[in-house]
Amino acid sequence: MSELFDAVDALLASRAVLPPPAERKRLRAAHGLTIDEVATALKVRRATVSGWESGKTEPRPPERDAYARLLDKLAELYPAVPADTATPDPDPDPAPAVVPAPFAAPAPAEAPTLSTGPAPETPQAPAPVAAAPAAAPRPARTTRPSSTSRRPGAKKAAPAGTPAPGGDPRFENGPLAVVDAGEDGQVVAYCTGGLVLDVPAKSLPSLVDWTLKEARLGQSKLSGPGRSADPLLVLTEAACERYGLPVVLSEEERSAGRIPEGHKVVKQLVRTEWKLTQRGFGPWARIYRPATGSERACVQLCIPSWGALDPRHWGSVGQLPPAELARVLGVYASRVMTPRGSTAVTGLELMTALHPPTRASEPDAQGKRHSEHNPGSLGKDPIDLMAWPPCEVPDGHPALKDLPKFHVRGPNEQLFEESMVWARPMTDAECTLRYLVGLDVNMAFGAGANGLAVGLGAPTHVKAPVFDPKLPGSWLVDLSHVDLSRVKVAKDTWADLDSSLLPSPFTPKGEHPTGPAWYATPTVAYAQELGYDVAPLEAWVQYDNGRYLDGWYQRLRDAHLATMADLGVDADLSPEDFLAAMDGYKDRDPELALVLSAIKATAKGSIGKMRERPRGENWRPGEPWRALSRPTWRPDIRAAVISRTRINLHRKIVKHAAFTGQYPIAVNHDCVVYASNGPSPLDFLPYRQGKPLPGGFKLGINPGLVKHEGTQTVLWGEQVREKFNAPELNLARFIKDGEITNADNGE
Repeated sequence: MSELFDAVDALLASRAVLPPPAERKRLRAAHGLTIDEVATALKVRRATVSGWESGKTEPRPPERDAYARLLDKLAELYPAVPADTATPDPDPDPAPAVVPAPFAAPAPAEAPTLSTGPAPETPQAPAPVAAAPAAAPRPARTTRPSSTSRRPGAKKAAPAGTPAPGGDPRFENGPLAVVDAGEDGQVVAYCTGGLVLDVPAKSLPSLVDWTLKEARLGQSKLSGPGRSADPLLVLTEAACERYGLPVVLSEEERSAGRIPEGHKVVKQLVRTEWKLTQRGFGPWARIYRPATGSERACVQLCIPSWGALDPRHWGSVGQLPPAELARVLGVYASRVMTPRGSTAVTGLELMTALHPPTRASEPDAQGKRHSEHNPGSLGKDPIDLMAWPPCEVPDGHPALKDLPKFHVRGPNEQLFEESMVWARPMTDAECTLRYLVGLDVNMAFGAGANGLAVGLGAPTHVKAPVFDPKLPGSWLVDLSHVDLSRVKVAKDTWADLDSSLLPSPFTPKGEHPTGPAWYATPTVAYAQELGYDVAPLEAWVQYDNGRYLDGWYQRLRDAHLATMADLGVDADLSPEDFLAAMDGYKDRDPELALVLSAIKATAKGSIGKMRERPRGENWRPGEPWRALSRPTWRPDIRAAVISRTRINLHRKIVKHAAFTGQYPIAVNHDCVVYASNGPSPLDFLPYRQGKPLPGGFKLGINPGLVKHEGTQTVLWGEQVREKFNAPELNLARFIKDGEITNADNGE
């Protein structure tokens, strides 16, 4: 009989009456729930719940029953407000307007010729990797009931807008807190999840004690062998005053990057047996006691008024009120990780957190476990300074100390893989067009790292090697014979191009190589892909290698996509809808736009920091500098990522030229500019029935796809080049807003 009742219940549930889509969204937002939380509870995709709330789709059994039950309960808690007293939706999410635009690119005046012929096969692209776990969601911008937002010791519920704390009871108040002091001297901590905690600490040492014993702050580890993140305290200017710290650093202190060791607060820490790292008490100070067993006692401080949050990467985050600051940093922490310093430093720490250098071994005969190397990681020790290949290290490295003092290394002595900066004069035909349209590659360096095999240890020197595109390393090879006027664009398909209108992919400035030079594996592999043989003279190769950056890329990709979705730009939009959604997307939530900027800076900055140069430190050429002591100081990995990023862009340029006859006017790192008859990318990109050219430029928000960077007129481009008497002025640098100054031109 019970089975019959269940069947009847299922029939009734399948016809359950649901409120209108707008009411579904209101109920979710009123309880402070995110789309991701609802999707997780109902075991469906985020896009599914979004479709239910927009009215595009309707739930079906068995999810319909559970969804209806959720909405019924929420309706009891938050009854609809009468129309005459209704307030605006606290979390508006208007559907983007559809802007009509042509799909097909205009036919070129002289299309290049395509032919078939024998040549080496193109290397296979890396297999796609599994998606990382879904990034932490952004909560609704409404305050949850006090019963759900308070914690023991909480003072009050702050305006919500920060991510909800994680499930680990040790860190129930989230990864960080913004500590502020009122005019009455009362100190409070704004946590993620909309909490404000009373802080009883009267001194900085007692604040550290309170954080470790009572605040319940921190973040769970990101990988099995890893460790949990230490709690982060962000001190406002008022909090600095309250705890005896300067509000801003003096010129001398800024130069040193810390307050002096004789400062009274530093003396307080010493008296209470707290220690500081070698960097001292600076904008990102770490206060700790030596670990006892597996128990850590460490708190990190972030002081925005001392310059901890670089405005180049964080924008105006440092000027936000405490609650909003907690929200922005909390979203970043939940989607990337708890900040550990600059965005570049945090990016390196993310790599290490996902691939810890050591792990616990299997029990020995006595049942004890020991620390051992974690396969797939870079290890806990850096590569020996003198084991580095001379071609891979920058000038001044100890491995080059025997070079003459004023020796300048050429391409055959130094690996010089950088992103492309190139421009050319416009042709007469291009000058007859009306617009210059810029395309920007999303998270270009992240996309370049995806699926890339990199070395995990010291390289091996090989003479006259046979090139292997799957083997990471540096290769001395002559690529001057590669002729871009005839290249392979697909299997057995060759194209005749105008090489004078194309940059060379083998040099950062787009110049044609003139002889042997050092290249990373992706660059040499691309020469083969274009249909030409390569014969390296020597190489430094990495037999111990792996896809070390995959997890790092996936974490940042998911953070990027989740934040863009919260700003109203989803990954599955049509080209027209995507361009419409991108119009003013940062204005929909300026605080989340700051998070997005920090995520992008993390991807870019951490790759650059893998070849960090000396930063003062009284360094002299030939001596080691501080960055060399990090296992993540890996100029070879940086070179491989940049090489692949540059090649990815050049491949798109070649495919586009082969099938449309259109050539770029300028390239600036991850931005490329084309002349077009219309102002939209869809006026020249060869979309056919909504599908892009295979291997060419595709509009979208995923890393590696492109977005509209900006449009200016051809007349503007010719005028600024004439003004600065620079026919090859790189217009891609200024295509976004069209503003050019004398400083921009190097004058």
